[in-house]
Amino acid sequence: MSLRESAFAEATGDVWLPLLTISHPDINPSIRVVFNTQAIVSRGDEFLPFPFDVKLPNETDDAPSRARLIIDNVSREIAQAVRSIRTSPSVMIEIIRADAPDTVEMSWPNFWLRNVSWNAQQVSGELVLEDLTDEPYPAGTFTPASFPALF
Repeated sequence: MSLRESAFAEATGDVWLPLLTISHPDINPSIRVVFNTQAIVSRGDEFLPFPFDVKLPNETDDAPSRARLIIDNVSREIAQAVRSIRTSPSVMIEIIRADAPDTVEMSWPNFWLRNVSWNAQQVSGELVLEDLTDEPYPAGTFTPASFPALF
């Protein structure tokens, strides 16, 4: 049964698990957590049980949408890892079935974790995609040095 069929079914025995991977060159190994009560191995990587929540953004026309990631900070490991780096880590969210953990049903791989804050209960930050609004347009310019045949 596919994710869509399972989600819209009147009843299902499928258990869907969200996986979260936080990667950075200075964090070794990457932080891998699953929203579950038990650890799970998916594609050879162990995902530790940690409660986390992704708050989806509001849709507005005046600013880019930003999701919010909130992870429980009970063991302090995640806060210590995030505090030790100076640049934004990358974040990947995946959905798997508990009975087929090596098959990724959905994946969102290109987030950056920014504006991170933490306290005794939780670590939170914004999940943002690469912002292309600050890129120059057009990317190149026609100058005599670059395109002498035009001039």
